[in-house]
Amino acid sequence: MSTTLPPSSSGTATQESREATATDAPDAPAFRETTGTPDARPEPREGAGARPETEPGLGADARTAPWGTDPYANALRNGHGPLFLRRSDGWLLPLEVERWCSDAGSADLSALHRCEGPVLDIGCGPGRLVAELSALGHRALGIDVSEAAVARTRRIGGSALLRSVFDPLPGEGRWGTVLLVDGNIGIGGDPAALLDRAADLLSTGGLLIAETSPLDIDERVQVHLDDGRRTPAERTTPGPADRPFPWARIGTPALLRYADTCGWRPADQWSVEGRAFVSLRRPRPPVRERSARTSSQSAESANSTPVISSQWER
Repeated sequence: MSTTLPPSSSGTATQESREATATDAPDAPAFRETTGTPDARPEPREGAGARPETEPGLGADARTAPWGTDPYANALRNGHGPLFLRRSDGWLLPLEVERWCSDAGSADLSALHRCEGPVLDIGCGPGRLVAELSALGHRALGIDVSEAAVARTRRIGGSALLRSVFDPLPGEGRWGTVLLVDGNIGIGGDPAALLDRAADLLSTGGLLIAETSPLDIDERVQVHLDDGRRTPAERTTPGPADRPFPWARIGTPALLRYADTCGWRPADQWSVEGRAFVSLRRPRPPVRERSARTSSQSAESANSTPVISSQWER
């Protein structure tokens, strides 16, 4: 995601966010197979009259969230913008749809080559990272609240679920790596809450790789999607895409401050082609929490059927 939006004078976050993503099954853990499990092969979703099924954890509010509305869906189907996040004061943040719909570039690969074990891509968009991870031999799953994003990810050979990161997700506590790339550290407008959620998803010592703004900012605002094509008169009749939602933009120093507060251990930081990245190690939970989680996971594994990559739970 581009980072040309100037800091806002008012930046308060709400914890109300259903603009996010969800998770699935890592390599060692076992998960129950369910009916309607997607195959790992590309599916003729778009143009064939088929739509990704609604995921069990994704409620009506999330299904109609701004990222599932026409401006974003149309941009992904077309493979290009214009598409922006519009702040309440009128500033526009350009979204790099063409890059998202292209193959993984060198900056992307600098992050993907650091991934460990099974990988969850939160807010996977059109799926270039999931597809590349699969080609590199990782078990990878993307999650997104946009039907168009999930459909495109599956079409290019990736596995993806239509689900929010804040919904209950399979494989919680067993992912090797979680990705928050392309500005997705801003999901929900509350970086600390998102870091806590990522910690729930990762195995002990698991790796979070996040892309940050190259600017030293810590901004939490309300935004809405805008394709720049509607006239002022058309904007007087708000649609689903006009509904504001919380978003955050943070630079590396701010992310490290949040990480320190939440107990994460810094692992690495780097920049490629003007894009900045940070990797963090999952904080160890308290002994009592670890014991409870281990007992719960053991019980689940004992009653579960192992799945392979073509059996992602829907």
